[in-house]
Amino acid sequence: MFISSACAQSNEILVEHIKNASEHADRIFPPFDFVHFGSHFFWLAISFGLFYLFISRVIVPRIGDVIETRRDRIASDLDQAMRMKQEADTVVETYERKLAQARSQAHVIAQAAGEEIKQKVELERREIEASLEKKLKDAEKQIAKIRDKAMQNVGSIAEEAALEIVKKMIDVDVSRESVRSAVKAAGY
Repeated sequence: MFISSACAQSNEILVEHIKNASEHADRIFPPFDFVHFGSHFFWLAISFGLFYLFISRVIVPRIGDVIETRRDRIASDLDQAMRMKQEADTVVETYERKLAQARSQAHVIAQAAGEEIKQKVELERREIEASLEKKLKDAEKQIAKIRDKAMQNVGSIAEEAALEIVKKMIDVDVSRESVRSAVKAAGY
């Protein structure tokens, strides 16, 4: 077998380390060695004390300040919310009161307007009725005039018609006076 010099050196170093390890194998791990227990306890107490002082003097006050600030802010926010709620309630109450007043005023105004409109409508109705009554009377007078005029003409038309009928039916000439007296007797 061919072994290189580098490999041979690394084997020698490994063997030397194994020999050193076997020499130290009878020693105890220092943290478990009771000889060093006093110094370990001393440094534990010092470390714990410093850590305790750091926590109690730096960290806890900062956390306390944050908690206190937060508590104050929450209390302030709650007070502000309560004030705003009271203001909102006051505004809503005022709004509802004014709305009720406005509704009642609107109702009164609507009633007044309704009465005024009723009065105007009644007045216009009376005026229209009076106008129609006048037109009706005028129309009746006009109709009476036309009827009277037509009735006057009916007599002459009846006379003419009777004269012609007698002439054609009987073939006799009758005097106008006799026909007129017969038509008057008939009521025309």
